[in-house]
Amino acid sequence: FDVEGVNFPEAKMTMVIDGYTSPVTGGNFVDLVKRGFYDNMQIQRSDGFVVQTGDPEGAAEGFVGTPSKSLGAGKNGERLIPLEIFIQGDKGPFYESTMEDEGRGGQATVLPFSSYGAMGWARDEYEPNSGGSQFFWLLFDSDLTPAGKNVLDGRYPCFGYVTEGADFLRDTREGDIIVKAKITQGAENLVQPK
Repeated sequence: FDVEGVNFPEAKMTMVIDGYTSPVTGGNFVDLVKRGFYDNMQIQRSDGFVVQTGDPEGAAEGFVGTPSKSLGAGKNGERLIPLEIFIQGDKGPFYESTMEDEGRGGQATVLPFSSYGAMGWARDEYEPNSGGSQFFWLLFDSDLTPAGKNVLDGRYPCFGYVTEGADFLRDTREGDIIVKAKITQGAENLVQPK
């Protein structure tokens, strides 16, 4: 990895996952990391706007798991979670619709896509409850993604940020491998859905 002219044999990043603002999304991510789902997974997209991963090899487009009352099932058995958006001033997040669907376009989310390395949950553009295991890191550009006025806030849940090593994202390419993802603290706060 080339970061400002210095070569590194591997990239190491530290991320903070926000389980208060995005409890379902953040919890889903933590659960998948604990299961080793992202270990040895390829980066599937790196296009200058986002770096994305989480689509395993095979027919399934995400982690295959047992559905429940709160978790849906995709066409190939993927575990699906609902879209989760938390708007400033609300008491908690709302689910299964975008800010625009709720008639609240232009309002600010509690955790906006406002910095390089912001973490978002990928989903089908027209199906709000289609998130499974694919997530992305935003390669923030203030001209393209101004906070509160971009195409991501209120349409995709932001569930965390890279706090160390975000510069590695600039040189991350499709086909690069996530060797290991691990939870370093806070795993005891994960609550499994019933």
